[in-house]
Amino acid sequence: MSSDSSRLGELLVREKLITPLQLQKAIEEQKTHGGRLGYQLTRLGFLEENELTAFLSKQYGVPSINLSEFDIEPDIIKLLPKEVVQKHQVIPVNRTGSTLIVAMTDPSNIFAIDDIKFLTGYNVEVVVASEQAVQEAVEKYYTANVTFDDVMGGFDDEDIEVNDADEDIDILDLEKSAGDAPVVKLVNLILMDAIRKGASDIHVEPYEKQLRIRYRIDGMLYEVMKPPVKLKHAITSRLKIMSSLDIAERRLPQDGRIKLKLGKNKEMDFRVNVLPTIWGEKVCLRLLDKSNLQLDMTKLGFEEKTLETFKKAVHQPYGMILITGPTGSGKTTTLYSVLSELNKSTHNISTAEDPVEYNLFGINQVQMHDDIGLNFASALRAFLRQDPDIILVGEIRDFETAEIGIKAALTGHLVLSTLHTNDAPSSVSRLLNMGIEPFLVASSVLLIGAQRLMRRVCADCKAPIEVPPQALIDLGVHPDEVDTYVVQQGSGCRTCNNTGYKGRVAVYEIMVMSEELREYVLNGASTLELKREAARQGMKTLRMSALTKLKEGMTTIEEVVRCTAGD
Repeated sequence: MSSDSSRLGELLVREKLITPLQLQKAIEEQKTHGGRLGYQLTRLGFLEENELTAFLSKQYGVPSINLSEFDIEPDIIKLLPKEVVQKHQVIPVNRTGSTLIVAMTDPSNIFAIDDIKFLTGYNVEVVVASEQAVQEAVEKYYTANVTFDDVMGGFDDEDIEVNDADEDIDILDLEKSAGDAPVVKLVNLILMDAIRKGASDIHVEPYEKQLRIRYRIDGMLYEVMKPPVKLKHAITSRLKIMSSLDIAERRLPQDGRIKLKLGKNKEMDFRVNVLPTIWGEKVCLRLLDKSNLQLDMTKLGFEEKTLETFKKAVHQPYGMILITGPTGSGKTTTLYSVLSELNKSTHNISTAEDPVEYNLFGINQVQMHDDIGLNFASALRAFLRQDPDIILVGEIRDFETAEIGIKAALTGHLVLSTLHTNDAPSSVSRLLNMGIEPFLVASSVLLIGAQRLMRRVCADCKAPIEVPPQALIDLGVHPDEVDTYVVQQGSGCRTCNNTGYKGRVAVYEIMVMSEELREYVLNGASTLELKREAARQGMKTLRMSALTKLKEGMTTIEEVVRCTAGD
């Protein structure tokens, strides 16, 4: 860590803007993920951006600026090239006479100021802005201005002609076309546009007469463009070259990875899967943004009482904790946040994952390879010979994994895992159906949590709407509480790509295995009986949790119904 960061941290603690413990946590994050200390403090929620810029402004004796409230003229932007603004974390804001006003994250960087003076020939006046605000401004003014139309205009109609009959395609032609400047630009733009829009997946799909590009944003798929179908082999080949895959192999599925460096401190990983279809190869890219990984349990969507219950369970010395839900419901994020909470130098933590999505410092992560016999069960056996305290198994899919996991939980280890079930009580039936004895389930399981990811209504365009009281009652709202609900709806704006939604929040159903529930399991109770008993003991169902979010104005009725339809 630089001495500047160290000094900033000490000053913030002295001013009582953060605690020494928060500083320590931010320094650890900085060591793991890079970036400036100020950025990590705001990302972790220890400090508001405006508090940090106000502090830096006072510290350096220069004015602060809120870049989001400024529209910078294109002529001003042209004064500094993208490489310079990214290198020095600066953005040109305005020009008066022979003076250029520049927003900087570090106003004490004399080299940057001299560099700008030399490049532009102007005197430089400095204002301070947060690192995130500068990054967003660079993204907005230097990247976002390139559109798909601009790139498509770079193609000549006769530029790339690839014969559709697969056997006639020359590999050398593919390599050449994949390296053509317009194709490279188009693929780069697809990747950058997906990052900018906050997509979690990119789908490149070939059909008989068209090629379709779709992004998954906040859990929903949106079509973004339809490039000419003749480009399908060139685009696929470019993505395969970037992923270090075999472009000559077009009959078998392939897996690869792309690592993109964005600016100075940010990296983005793309997990790439290529699947042969009847009309060509479909490419699916999963975006893994380490800087956006939410490891703070308090920000996942837990209600206060539920979080208390959950934390109490994860701090038990041994036992099994299961998180259930469909694919893409945020189970991995919840488990990573648990590991982050438990990740101390006094604990030995091992994880078996398929695939390893994010690298976490201080945790021994093992990637599964079924083809050579390294599966969840064999990894779990190996872990037990590694003197573990905490074990994470990516998923319990079969009797063998479940049996070893439960035995580990009973012999003094904390075991975390996931299951694919609809709610918490049905997870017990799933384990019993796998062949696990009821007494083993009853004595090993500490807690089962079910979860879903619900889209947040866009904060910039949301407004209250009139809803018939009966509609809320039909959802499960108590008639006496109907008047307390102010239902919000987003009209669609630039912030949310006209969807009315921006970001997601998790809803949880947390079932603690109390003594009474253990008795029910031992006596062979049905899922429905378990659910009723858990509810009697105070468990909030997924629907109840979703309705709380609706009441707080976080989401919409449509999302409540979509995410908890079977509840």
